Amino acid sequence: MTSPHHNLTEAASDAAIDTACRVLRLPTMRAQFTDTANRAEREHLSYRGFLAELLMAECEDRDRRRSERRIRAAAFPRQKWLSDFDYRANPTINPAVINNLATCEWIRKGEPLCLIGDSGTGKSHLLIGLGAAAAMAGFRVRYALAAKLVNELVEAADEKQLTKTIARYGRVDLLLIDELGYLELDRRGAEMLFQVLTEREEKNSVAIASNESFGGWTKTFTDPRLCAAIVDRLTFNGAIIETGTQSYRLAHTKAQQQLKVVE
Repeated sequence: MTSPHHNLTEAASDAAIDTACRVLRLPTMRAQFTDTANRAEREHLSYRGFLAELLMAECEDRDRRRSERRIRAAAFPRQKWLSDFDYRANPTINPAVINNLATCEWIRKGEPLCLIGDSGTGKSHLLIGLGAAAAMAGFRVRYALAAKLVNELVEAADEKQLTKTIARYGRVDLLLIDELGYLELDRRGAEMLFQVLTEREEKNSVAIASNESFGGWTKTFTDPRLCAAIVDRLTFNGAIIETGTQSYRLAHTKAQQQLKVVE
């Protein structure tokens, strides 16, 4: 039987550890200390082994929390992971190319990426999936719909906040612009979008998804010179992936309907 004095020392030690973990902001060590200490006694872990286990648990948890914060900050409209992408449904897309992009080397080099293809061919899935992979790898990522981004810039300009807003979009390591080419932008909106791209040029990566091939971009950017400059910014040293014309969303829906008919 342990002496009351020993119990008191152990209780005092536990209290001191609890307080120290709070002060040093080590929530995982604080939560796991008792269980890990008990297991260390049972399994006769060395002091070094015990300390290593606690510190590693804190580091892993901190990494996980950071990744979660970066995913939240990216403001993705929905969760999409590259691991869920169905390459069989869209044979146009080469898995090796996507796996290579998932290493994030292009983001380290500040290179652009364009995903061009019809609706339902997996552009947004790949855009968000690559963005999520970048966030998990430690990059600051931001997702925006082209129309929403332009509206935000126009509003910022009206409130004399344009420089600040452009700087905020300039800071992230990877800016994802989805649904570029769905609507015509007036000259002012197009110029502001161009300013964002210029701010990021050859420093930080931009990835876009568009349902229009570059030839059709004059519908979005009606000024031909501005259009050419934007295409130039988005393709210089960058990767262009064509996701094709066969909508696999449509194919999936048709297959489901056929199954119902068979049933």
